[in-house]
Amino acid sequence: MNALQFSDRIWSLPIIHGSGDFAIEVRRTMLTGQFDCLAVPLPPSFQEHVERGIAFLPSVSFAVQREDAGIEVKEWSPAEESDSEAESDAQRPVASYVPIDPCQGVIAGLRFAIEERMPRAFIDLETAKFEAYFGVLPDPYALKHVSAEKFATAILPSIPRVHEGQPRDRVRHMAARLRELEQQHKKILFLCSLLDWPWIREAYVEQTVCERTDDEVEPTGLYSVDPSTLIFGLGELPYITGLYEQARSELLEDENLSIDGVKDMLLAARDRYESNLGKRARKITPKLLRVYLQYVRNLTLTERRLSPGLYTLIIAAKQIAGDQFAIALAETAREYRYTGRIPFPAIQLGIDRGRLPDGEILTLKNRLPGQALEWRSCQLKPQPPKPLQQDWLMRWNPHRQCSWPPEDVSIEKFRTHVKDTALNLLGSDLARNEKFTTSLKDGLDIRETLRNWHTGNLYVKVLPPTRGTLDCVVMLFDSPADPRDYPWRVTWHAEHHDESTLALFATSYLNEFVGPGIGQATYGGAVFLFPPRPIPDIWTDRRFDFTDTLEERALAAACFHARERHIALLSQGPPGPAWRRLAKRYGKKLIHVPLAKFSQETIQQLRVFHVLNGQQVRSFAAEFIRKV
Repeated sequence: MNALQFSDRIWSLPIIHGSGDFAIEVRRTMLTGQFDCLAVPLPPSFQEHVERGIAFLPSVSFAVQREDAGIEVKEWSPAEESDSEAESDAQRPVASYVPIDPCQGVIAGLRFAIEERMPRAFIDLETAKFEAYFGVLPDPYALKHVSAEKFATAILPSIPRVHEGQPRDRVRHMAARLRELEQQHKKILFLCSLLDWPWIREAYVEQTVCERTDDEVEPTGLYSVDPSTLIFGLGELPYITGLYEQARSELLEDENLSIDGVKDMLLAARDRYESNLGKRARKITPKLLRVYLQYVRNLTLTERRLSPGLYTLIIAAKQIAGDQFAIALAETAREYRYTGRIPFPAIQLGIDRGRLPDGEILTLKNRLPGQALEWRSCQLKPQPPKPLQQDWLMRWNPHRQCSWPPEDVSIEKFRTHVKDTALNLLGSDLARNEKFTTSLKDGLDIRETLRNWHTGNLYVKVLPPTRGTLDCVVMLFDSPADPRDYPWRVTWHAEHHDESTLALFATSYLNEFVGPGIGQATYGGAVFLFPPRPIPDIWTDRRFDFTDTLEERALAAACFHARERHIALLSQGPPGPAWRRLAKRYGKKLIHVPLAKFSQETIQQLRVFHVLNGQQVRSFAAEFIRKV
């Protein structure tokens, strides 16, 4: 016999409850072994509703059994009166439940047994007040490389003995029920928790007598689960659980879904993120996802795990791609694609509690406890709800608006960088090379040297000093720009000498508020004049009415107001003949700076800016403004 075999008629399979990897192991064991009975660690009072809930899978339901609260009489003390919250928790009704979860190993076994018309035995002790206990167990992903027998025996030395009282009585009762079952069946599969397995085997071998009898218990009830709260009731993430069910229905490979499902969830989160933010979204490229997955791997290893948890995924998403992508990932992880209506009242779940349809709140205990859970908080800034944004819109004063200084500093630094790049491009047109004599000048010209290799001469570069400067930079982030996407056009004058005179076209800041008196917009294009000087509003100036597009009007205004001959143009593609003729009309020349020269993440960060409803809003704007 192997370590998991109790006798020549009883085979056990110790599992970690709530694990998709162990649910697959249960299916594999039941497919390879010809068992004629399945025994599970649940009391008989749950059998009817658990099996009825299984019939409605993949829709998730809960079989709930209330506990008898009894009557407790104790004397009043002032200390008890001060702790009202703890007292309300103690007085809250208590119930135990069985989650009808597709990734629950016991449920997967019962589901298979029902389909194969195999006898099922619920052999646990009936308890009026259930005592749940958890354990810190290894990552079930190890089953991909070791057998269930090796997995169980490897952690055997670290499994603590069950406590005296109800836990030990349950172990002895299940051992006694197994002895009864082997008189009726030839090959029994017993699914049990890893924490109970060695002690049930010990009680079976020693034939320990259980002196405790079944308690009188309340009848069970079956409830559907509010889809938005499924994350508090399922062993795996709801999205991953949905992938297991999809693989089952479509006969797809599901052996490695605990890892491949995370990658699928990331792609779905990226689609949600881009759908929510549109053009403002940061580009989640394959390279960025690779960096993200490497970071997740490192965080997972520091926590001594093989597969990542939700907290690890969210923290990594926040630090790699920002709050909005982390929020999109969290929302995607909570989605369960099989939420069909089932004819049971719905229960809303929380951390170890649930709200019934009539509003009553219960303290819940899981009859199939798995890994010990640790709930950790993560600070994220979500988008404000629409009703609150409408309230902020009603309070907006249309006669007061200003920018946010940190964004002004960022865009001015970028303008300086674009100007310097354009000046370098201007100087490179005058570069020449000459034969090396006594000085390397501006460096060795490799191309010219190789071209004259047969002569044995070296050639060096000569870059003459740049003549002139630039006082105007035009940035076109989205070209061709649709006027319907960028209805807000304004000319802002500088508040101090370090700022440029700015003329821009952008999305309307009144369509998206991130805080009281704080609107968010996205640049489509902008014209920067530095040193700053007052100019008429270019969007109402009739001298530029001959232009047809937003880009042409911005270029015409830049050429008209620029004092220097050259103008730096930042755009995706080089200026066409029409734009060059427009510049020539004013005696100017455009120096094209490709947008691809700069990091796309930096560009996306700079494009999003905020409009404040007065300078007093700057004192608290940092509490609401977040980068995409």
